[in-house]
Amino acid sequence: MARENDDYGHDLGNDFTEEDSPTYGGDRWAEGGFGRDTEDDRDPDGDTEDDRDPDGDTDRAADTDDANDGDEADDGEDRSDAAARGADDERDAPVDAQEAVIAAVLDEIRGSGDPDVVPAQSTVAGYAEFLAVDAALDRRWPESVMEPSLDRMQALCDALGDPQRGYPIVHLTGTNGKTSTSRMVDALLTEIGLRTGRYTSPHLQRATERINLDNRPVTPERYVAAYREVEPLVELVDAKRGDGPALSKFEVLTGMAFAAFSDAPVEAAVIEVGLGGRWDATNVADAHVAVVLPVGLDHAEYLGDDITDIAREKAGIIKEGSVAVLAAQDRKVAEILLERCAEVGAQVAREGAEFGVVEREIAVGGQRLELQGLSGRYDEIFLPLHGEHQASNAAVALAAAEALVGAGTAQPLDPDAVRAAFASVRSPGRLEPVEGGPDRPTVLLDAAHNPAGAQALAGALGTEFRFTRLVGVIGVLEGKDARGILEGLQPALHEVVVTTNSSPRAMDPDALGALAAEVFGSERVSVEPSLAEALEQAREIAEEAGGSGVGVVVTGSVVTVGEARALFGKEPE
Repeated sequence: MARENDDYGHDLGNDFTEEDSPTYGGDRWAEGGFGRDTEDDRDPDGDTEDDRDPDGDTDRAADTDDANDGDEADDGEDRSDAAARGADDERDAPVDAQEAVIAAVLDEIRGSGDPDVVPAQSTVAGYAEFLAVDAALDRRWPESVMEPSLDRMQALCDALGDPQRGYPIVHLTGTNGKTSTSRMVDALLTEIGLRTGRYTSPHLQRATERINLDNRPVTPERYVAAYREVEPLVELVDAKRGDGPALSKFEVLTGMAFAAFSDAPVEAAVIEVGLGGRWDATNVADAHVAVVLPVGLDHAEYLGDDITDIAREKAGIIKEGSVAVLAAQDRKVAEILLERCAEVGAQVAREGAEFGVVEREIAVGGQRLELQGLSGRYDEIFLPLHGEHQASNAAVALAAAEALVGAGTAQPLDPDAVRAAFASVRSPGRLEPVEGGPDRPTVLLDAAHNPAGAQALAGALGTEFRFTRLVGVIGVLEGKDARGILEGLQPALHEVVVTTNSSPRAMDPDALGALAAEVFGSERVSVEPSLAEALEQAREIAEEAGGSGVGVVVTGSVVTVGEARALFGKEPE
């Protein structure tokens, strides 16, 4: 249900030319724009993880979306101990027979000896049902697997009454930066007064993070309600599949999100691709605005190792009559994306030509920006996220929001609303500080899980922090380019502690340690299979330097970072 071009009131680029700023030039866009000479200078998430990584968006770095902000596929486990705040009250309360049974079921589902894992806003019974639903979804075809067909997903949407056609959509793809950018778009649309829905993957700690209403994750009870709504129709579609596979976990989750947004109802939805683009379950929706963040190599087992083939897959979200908002790209990628736009008659807005970052200044707790949007310039923007890749993500998000609401030079967005939106953005697991003080090392979490994300993370650590000693805690999933990740991080880290996580796909720490020794040298590498112990060891190594300026960064996988967040008592968000 793509909107016609004339539904958008802005004229892309007519009022923003090279004369406005010598740093902007359309001919530079395909090479990175704004003075970037190589694609390596720019994080392809920041969302770090590409499409739904079996490791977990992300996010252009780990978003350095994302969780390299959105790509490592979830292993189905709730990695949060965030309910600990309410645990003491529950521990002391009398438990009747029914509650005892529920607690036992919860204990069995979760595999934990402590039932005090219930979020503050949920009941024990409600949370137990949520975990049971999550376990049922995990028994389906894993979301780290992709089949080139939208037939099953379209059949489910048909049965649901095509809820995805009931609201305008911003659809995001790219190798990194999706989740962070999705959060920014959501914040902008919320601040200007729209009721929003946001669907991202993977999650860091709890599956409820994937489906957001009003810029907040749904409750476990709302998640269960969404599943119960689609469950009979899922069974109907599965029954008609013949010899083909049943609906996958990701397909069911996507149907849940579409239905929840329709029921709310929302006035706009921000949808992140899981894996690729053309054959991703989310692509049954026709985006009003299609966003393509930097495209690089990842998920080679499904997308191939030719960047032009990957670009063609991701270009599949650009539909007839849509507006394509394109981040700076490698020239070959740029050509493919523009060919797709011409093929379907999509309007084009390019970073470095029609929009972009005019100025960027590092600030305490983030950065100050001046952005050129499609409708004008916006200055005095504070973005509480670190890294040049996040500034680029912000420019893309601004253009996407403007395109969706039809903002143009005659009617730009309210500058104060833009400032308030960006100032409110949170992107957990993307260069996120979780500990630090005069007598303690600064601890950062970043879900970089591919080489591009690792390079972006290393760049941000070098330019925006002044560590005298920085120790990495690294846990990677099998199937990822572990050597590429380590090589990307090597310039920024003095020493590394190699570890693992609870995923069945976690790389063996000894094997990862052997790789790390080849990249860093054996004298700079330690191996500690327990993540908690690895964190403690990294703190001790950092503290050996004495004084201030010492730090620890946890990275390598969305799962690793999600579990580290839980260890630090962080709430899912």
